[in-house]
Amino acid sequence: MPLGSLWAARCKRLKNADNLTYETSGLECGDACCLRPVSILLWERPAHRVETRLEQKGELTLPIARPSRLMAAALMLSMPMICTPASRAASAKHSSKSERSKVPAHPQPPADLLNAMQALGSAFKGEVGIAVRDLDEGWAVSFNGDRLLPQQSVSKLWVAIAVLDAVDRGKLSLSDPVTVKKSDLTLFHQPIRALVTRSGYRTTVGKLLELAMTRSANSCNDVLLWKVGGPRAIRAMLERKGIDDVGFGPGERELQARTAGLKWRPEWAGGWGFLKARAALSYKARDRALKRYLAAPYDGASANGVTLGLALLKKGKLLSARSTRHLLALMHASRTGPLRLGSGLREGWTLAHKTGTGQELRSLSTGYNDVGILVSPRGRRYAVAVMIASTHMPIPARMRLMGNVTRAIIRLN
Repeated sequence: MPLGSLWAARCKRLKNADNLTYETSGLECGDACCLRPVSILLWERPAHRVETRLEQKGELTLPIARPSRLMAAALMLSMPMICTPASRAASAKHSSKSERSKVPAHPQPPADLLNAMQALGSAFKGEVGIAVRDLDEGWAVSFNGDRLLPQQSVSKLWVAIAVLDAVDRGKLSLSDPVTVKKSDLTLFHQPIRALVTRSGYRTTVGKLLELAMTRSANSCNDVLLWKVGGPRAIRAMLERKGIDDVGFGPGERELQARTAGLKWRPEWAGGWGFLKARAALSYKARDRALKRYLAAPYDGASANGVTLGLALLKKGKLLSARSTRHLLALMHASRTGPLRLGSGLREGWTLAHKTGTGQELRSLSTGYNDVGILVSPRGRRYAVAVMIASTHMPIPARMRLMGNVTRAIIRLN
C-alpha cells in the first residue's frame, strides 16, 4: 500500500475573531494564526473512501481513505503534533513570500470615526444614511448604509458617467451639437429655460453636461439621459460596471410627477403646468404619494452603494483617464450646496461632489443629499455620502450634520 501526502482540493474562507475573512487553500490546521497547508501521511485504501470534516473556524472537506483502527489511532495522536507552535515555527522558515502574500491585510476602520458616524446618525431627527469609504486602505463605515434612499439629483452623476462612457467608446463627442426644444424642458431648476426659443436652443453635449453637474440643471440632464438611451441604459451601465445597490428612476419629469401623486403630461414641459396641478391636490393625496415614494424610492440607492460608485470613479475603474479627470473637475466646480459637506472643509482639503434635493410637503423635506470625494492635503482619499431621506429639521441642521461628517473624517488626519 502506497504512502503519500493528501491535500484538500478546494479553497476555503476562514474568519478570525475580528470577523476578517481570509482566502486559504489546502488543508488547514484550523487556527487563524496558522493559515498554511499541512500534510498528513496515511495508508490509503482506494476501495473505501469517506468524507471527513474538520470543523475549526470554518469547515474543511477532506476526502481520505478509511484507515484501519491502528492507523486511526496513530492519526489521532499525530494531529496535535502537526499544529504545535514548534512545528509552525519550523515550517514557517521554509514558507515562501508568495505563500504569506495569500493572506490579505484587512485594516479595520478607526474606532473614533465609527463611533462618530453612529453618534451623528442616531442623534439626527429624521431618516438618514451615512457612508464613508477609505479609497487607500479599503475600509468603510456607515450608519443605515444599506437602506435604499431617495437620490434626487445625485442620480445626475450616473447620467454623466454614462455620457462620458459613450464618449470613451466613440459613440458621442462632447462637441456634438444639440438643439434643446421647448418640449425637452422639465421642471424645477432649469437655467436654460429662458434661452429656449421657438426655434430651440443650440448648444453641445459638453455644455449640457457642465450645466447638469455644476448647476444641477434638470432639463440639461434629461436631454443627456435620453441621448444615451434613457433609464434602461443607465441601469444597464450601473450593472455592467459593478455599481451595486444603486438604482435609477424613470427620468426627471415622471419621477417628480409620481412623487407628487400625478402623472406627467407633455403640456407641462417647462414646469408651470406641473406646479399648478400639484397645488390643486389635497394634502392627503400628496401625503399618501410622498409616503409611498419614501417607502420604496423610485430612484433609490444606498449610501454604501453610492460611495462604491464614487470610489470606482476616483480610482479610474469606470472611465478613461481623460474622462475621469473631466468629470471630477466638473464635480469640483459644482455651485450647488456649498454649505453641505463643504461646510466642514479645512485648509488644503478638496471636495468633488454632487447634491440632491427632493420635494417638500409642509415642514417635511425629502431627498436632501450630498455625496462626493474628499481629498486631504497629503492625498488621502475618501468617498462620502450623506443622504437625508426625510426630516422635519430646518436646513441649517441638515447642513450641520453633513459638515460634521466631513469634520469627523478630517480629524483622522
